[in-house]
Amino acid sequence: MFNGIFRIPQPCNEPCLQYAPGSPERSQLKTKLKEMLGEEVEVPMIIGGEEVRNGNLADIRCPHDHQHLLGRYHQADESFVTKAVDAAQKTKKEWGEMPWESRAVVLLKAADLLAGKYRMLLNAATMLNMSKTSNQAEIDSACELIDFWRFNPHFMEEVYGDQPTSTPGVLNYMEHRPLDGYVLALTPFNFTSIAGNLPTAPALMGNTVVWKPASASVLPAYFIMKVLEEAGMPPGVINMIPGPGPVVGPPALDDVRLGGIHFTGSTYVFSTIWLRVGSDIRKYVSYPRIVGETGGKNFIFAHTSCDIEVLVTALVRGAFEYQGQKCSAAARTYIPDSIWPQVKERLLAETAQLKMGDIMDFKNFMGAVIDKKSFDKITKYIEVARKSTDMKIICGGGYDDSTGYFIEPTIVVSENPKSKLMVEEIFGPVLTIYVYPEGEYDETLELCNTTSPYALTGSIFALDRGAVVKAMEALRHAAGNFYVNDKPTGAVVGQQPFGGSRASGTNDKAGSWLNLERWVSPRTIKETFLPPRNFRYPYMQEE
Repeated sequence: MFNGIFRIPQPCNEPCLQYAPGSPERSQLKTKLKEMLGEEVEVPMIIGGEEVRNGNLADIRCPHDHQHLLGRYHQADESFVTKAVDAAQKTKKEWGEMPWESRAVVLLKAADLLAGKYRMLLNAATMLNMSKTSNQAEIDSACELIDFWRFNPHFMEEVYGDQPTSTPGVLNYMEHRPLDGYVLALTPFNFTSIAGNLPTAPALMGNTVVWKPASASVLPAYFIMKVLEEAGMPPGVINMIPGPGPVVGPPALDDVRLGGIHFTGSTYVFSTIWLRVGSDIRKYVSYPRIVGETGGKNFIFAHTSCDIEVLVTALVRGAFEYQGQKCSAAARTYIPDSIWPQVKERLLAETAQLKMGDIMDFKNFMGAVIDKKSFDKITKYIEVARKSTDMKIICGGGYDDSTGYFIEPTIVVSENPKSKLMVEEIFGPVLTIYVYPEGEYDETLELCNTTSPYALTGSIFALDRGAVVKAMEALRHAAGNFYVNDKPTGAVVGQQPFGGSRASGTNDKAGSWLNLERWVSPRTIKETFLPPRNFRYPYMQEE
């Protein structure tokens, strides 16, 4: 039996490869992309470590070339949900009682595998299935997921190291047990790193997991399972069951063995899940832990003292990288009228240079939005702006789904600070601008704070420190991740723990120990060395 004091290596963030012309990584990635385009992958369910096929197949396609079939995946129904829960429960005791350092080693090894032999595979799958550029894929499916798998074991050590104070004659200590029941992980289409973190974070803390990946990004999810399998993740710890949410969700949520939910997705779906669980809360073995990161209507707020070049760069990158399909993407901005003419000129000039198309062409800044449903939703908002009397499209507004689901980077100016496009989440490449009177800085800060139900990310751009301090105070509850003179996207594991409140989720901060605390149920233990031998207290003695 190992009796050393195990220490997790001090993690550091994985450096991003640049894929510059002539670089070895560019050549390797292009080779992997061509290879993947030339084959069709059949993705099974993975239950109890076994690949399970039922013949109920759905297509995996490229959003930027929706005629191209990357493969097919088997869709779970209610019976397979039950099998996945049974497999998770069967493995639960052995996995939960495994030494914590052994669980840590699985993720540490997975991180090294992803940093090496699987890097180009997962990046290529992310690019093709999710229409990400090489840069966006590298940040996401390589670096951020590697970071999660290296930092979370470090954070686990911190959680386990949090011990109570002891007093003379008494030893107090605490263990952090896995939750009763299984954890249901529901992951989004837009980040491979989130897809990899939501099931593995609870698993690291000794839980077993049923994982439903987003139907629009099943291919990267399958390769994540392959990495974990090679890293030594035992069968049944994570059980992957792709399928439609309305089919997979209800039986998984209604099972009395449900111990927790780790969710990233829309605010509406998350609130629906919470309502379903809460409507019959007495049936569960214990109150399920519910952790969710949901929508956002993220802002960039400019003060008249801002650096205009820096502001415009942040607007372009924050709003249009990955087609605006980030929960943190810049969606609304407030700009003082005194600098608006300069901002407008530069913003239009910069946006006009953005290239959009097939992500196989590395010159493109943008690909396509994820699917037909998203395409239709986003373009409806553009048409609302086009027909409105108080909104004007000053850039873009075009779209075409004949080859792929392409929507131009679109900039709308709204005279109404609470118009539909200033309030509602669009989740696409649409940036809405409200130009405010320079003298109404304080009032507009309050407008920004109260306009949207969300509170995920936001930025203030100002060189005047007084203006920065005022914005930080006025917008204190408007964003869980707040940025000063930087775009509101790109949170890094271990540097900017991520999450928001209000309609943006439970703010349990992925990328920190705070998230891992949600997946344990502590037990405090008191050991008394010399316990009392009778019931009498000193005050009871005669005078």
